[in-house]
Amino acid sequence: MREVIAKVISQKGNCVAAHKVGDEFIIGQTTPAGFCSWAFYTLFPFAQVLQFGGSLPWEADANKAIVACPDPASPVVFELMVRSKE
Repeated sequence: MREVIAKVISQKGNCVAAHKVGDEFIIGQTTPAGFCSWAFYTLFPFAQVLQFGGSLPWEADANKAIVACPDPASPVVFELMVRSKE
């Protein structure tokens, strides 16, 4: 299984989890400490695809995905990316 990082690339309004641009979390099989559970539930299916070597056909880079949290009033947008094991 590959390691996937969720990085906040955009945040508008008032995020109740206090996520801000630049925050990074390692996505595994459990919710990372301090990570909004609603955002995790939304990101998890996409992260699983990347973790197990798949890709999303609408993304230009097979090792990345852009996913937004479900709060339309204060959206947080995450970039999921496979961390290279160098």
